[in-house]
Amino acid sequence: MAPLHPHRAFWLIAATYVMVLFASAAPSPLYPVYQQLWGFSSLTLTLVFAVYVVTMLMSLLTVGSLSDHIGRRPVLAVALALLIVSMVLFVVAGDVGTLLAARALQGLATGAAMGTLTATTVDLQPTARMGSTIIGAAPAMGLAGGVAVAGLLVEYAPAPRILVFEIILALFAALLIALLVVPETGERAGFHSRRHLAVTLAPQISVPRVVRGVFFASTPALIATWSLGGLYLSLGSSVVSRVFGVTNHGAAGLILFVFFACAAVTSLLITGRSSTVKSAFGYPALAAGVLISLSGVLVESLPLYVIGSVVAGSGWAATFLGAMDNISAATPPAQRGQVFSSVFVASYLAFSVPAVIAGIVVSHIGLRDTIIGYVGYVLVVALIGAILTIVMRRRSPADYDEPTIRMASSA
Repeated sequence: MAPLHPHRAFWLIAATYVMVLFASAAPSPLYPVYQQLWGFSSLTLTLVFAVYVVTMLMSLLTVGSLSDHIGRRPVLAVALALLIVSMVLFVVAGDVGTLLAARALQGLATGAAMGTLTATTVDLQPTARMGSTIIGAAPAMGLAGGVAVAGLLVEYAPAPRILVFEIILALFAALLIALLVVPETGERAGFHSRRHLAVTLAPQISVPRVVRGVFFASTPALIATWSLGGLYLSLGSSVVSRVFGVTNHGAAGLILFVFFACAAVTSLLITGRSSTVKSAFGYPALAAGVLISLSGVLVESLPLYVIGSVVAGSGWAATFLGAMDNISAATPPAQRGQVFSSVFVASYLAFSVPAVIAGIVVSHIGLRDTIIGYVGYVLVVALIGAILTIVMRRRSPADYDEPTIRMASSA
């Protein structure tokens, strides 16, 4: 089979990127269904959420840089195969144990895929602007689609516990076959010795020295954005049902969809702007959005909550894109898998740890007080990120101008 033209391969990888995130969000609307069906506690529900994140982080920490050594395609092929098996487990799940196994395997596969998909996207990007668009929009599009589609299927489709996973399984199978014609973009440098292999697979977060300054300055942006995403996916359903009285799973999914959909649209609209503009818009919009959403929760106004979600989603996208542009610009091509895996380690720690803590705390202090504390935490981290961005920009303006980003990203 002749390999695809790089531009067509780019769109295939973009579709894979979206689908992996789509699948990661799809189980969320089903958790109340599983809980009602099998009668497990809120603590068990938190464990189901946590096991996915733990296994994904293990995968990111161990095989995150593997594609820099053996190529992108082998890592993506294994990840897609594991995702297919995890979808089979979701389809046949009849108890909590199988559900935990499905979510754990999905976490391992997603961790292997995320850094490699991001690196492959940058490798194949037709232009730096297009690569930045996909990197910023794909997570939001995938999460938005997963929540909305799964919610609608749960409410209105036959076999709600099965159908969404059968659809995802079929799409992953098609993507795995299509991967055969994607050109290899990694160098396949291999390993010098068994010790080199062991060191590479040892759990670690490693960022090359040349990237560290920009990476750590961008870390608060990753933490603030992904923590906010974790809030919507972990407590969002509880807010919609308990505060606003929305019990329809489809409607609840669409309300949560607003946040991620606005993030995706903003990614498309702002992608041509410099990282300076993205950060300058992103941080204030993020802060304003979460404050408006919090106000909606406190006064029990669903329209106000939705407006806040629109603003916060736009801020989420711009802030995340600004950080990713800066990191992409500073990263050498041969180390993209390693660096982007470290990016997603930081992101998913921020996505999961506060959400798990909030899930535990909510039973002790109540939903509203938990939301207030969570919003306060996101605002503090966002403020730190804005300050660090300003300081780093003044110290090293060359790392943040648009020509540098374009040249480094297209290297």
